[in-house]
Order: sequence, then structure tokens, then C-alpha cells
Amino acid sequence: MQLRHIERLHERYVLLRLTCNDLLPDMRPGQFVEVRVDGSPSTFLRRPISINFFDRERNELWLLVATVGNGTRRLSQLQAGDVVNCVLPLGNGFSSIDKESHSEGNSVLLVGGGVGVAPLLYQGAYLKSCGANPVFLLGARTKKDLLMLDEFRKYGEVYVTTEDGSEGEQGFVTQHSILQQRHFGLIQSCGPTPMMKAVARYANQQGIECEVSLENMMACGLGACLCCVEKTTEGNLCVCKEGPVFNINRLLWQL
Repeated sequence: MQLRHIERLHERYVLLRLTCNDLLPDMRPGQFVEVRVDGSPSTFLRRPISINFFDRERNELWLLVATVGNGTRRLSQLQAGDVVNCVLPLGNGFSSIDKESHSEGNSVLLVGGGVGVAPLLYQGAYLKSCGANPVFLLGARTKKDLLMLDEFRKYGEVYVTTEDGSEGEQGFVTQHSILQQRHFGLIQSCGPTPMMKAVARYANQQGIECEVSLENMMACGLGACLCCVEKTTEGNLCVCKEGPVFNINRLLWQL
């Protein structure tokens, strides 16, 4: 694939917009890409990155990259025109929705934290195209850590929490007042594991169906190396192959 554009959103985050001479395959919200990192001698394995957005008309894939190590730091240094080797799409994404049960007043809540907001943008666009009403609840440490808010607002209402109170309500996403003010028929979430476990507890207490996108360490992306195994009600499962999206009822978080 070729890098069409790179945008630095934050000192630690960049947005890569990739395209290809051939037509890109269909991709589902929640799936991911394995990216080969060239020019980084210490990076031997591909890096798994969530699909942030897929624009079929422009034949364009967006990847939101957090620079946390040598591999992702090298990706952040790419320039427009560079070739990026990707394996895609991988994994299972968020479930399809029943258009009638999740339309009109029965909204879908999409909860994200940090770089975990990435797959929720494409999911929000999908939900809106189905006639549902996506509501985004996004958390970050500070105002400057909030990402792509204008893009999220294209597809639904956006509510925010920050730990220091610099934007939106102060606290964590599970403390936001919207959870007491509105009823949601479905919650889908991605972000740090403690946040997702708190979201899962809330959903379980309220009897709301909930899916989470796990961020276990992945290497191969194909279920061969077994480094991303998660204990579930069905035994040990590879997150990269069976997930990364799981219904919380399949996980052992509530036990």
C-alpha cells in the first residue's frame, strides 16, 4: 500500500491514510491490520493496528498509530508516497446490528479511551448508515489527549471525560452523567483493559448487551503464535483470530 497522507494529531499520535492501486477488500469495523515495519532493525514482528476508518469511495484506509516503541515510532516517521506492507483485514469485528431494534430512540453507546477510540470511528459510521443512533463516550487523561473529535461528531453525539477535568466531565467514562440520563440497547467499547472491565460491569449490572475489543499483545495476527490468548468460557482463545471483539458473556471478567 502507499501512504497518501500522514497527519500528526498529537505528540504521540499520527494518522496514516493509505491507498492502493488495486481495489481494497471490504473491511468490517473492529478488524485490524498487521503492518510490517521497515527501517527499524530492532523491530522483527509486524505491528497490529486497528482499522480507524475505511473510505470505499476514495479506496482509502486510515490507521491511528500511537508511538509507544521503536516500531510505531518508525511508522510515525513515514512520508507521503512511502510504501507500507500490510496484511488485511484480520480478525472478527463488531457484530452487525438489527436495524429495527437499534434505530430511533434505542441508541448504541460506543465507549473508548486513549488510542482505543480508533475502531469506534468506523463503527460509528457503519451504525449511522444502518439508521442507528451512535453515541460516543470518549475518555482521556487531558484535553490534549482527546483525538479526532470533529470526525466523531460527523456520525453521532460526542460526550467526553478527562481525568483532570480540562474537557467535558472530570473522571472516568463510567462516571459520566450520560449513563444515568439515557438508555442504551447496546454498548461497544475499546480501550485500556481496566476501562473496558468497568464498562463491562456497568453493562452487566444494567442488563445491556456489550461487546469489547481486546488489545492483547499480538504477533502473527493469524492465531499461530499463541501470544494473545485470552481465557474465555470456551477455553483459551486467540484474540487475533477469534476476536479481537468479544461479547462480554464469553469472557471471564465477571467471575
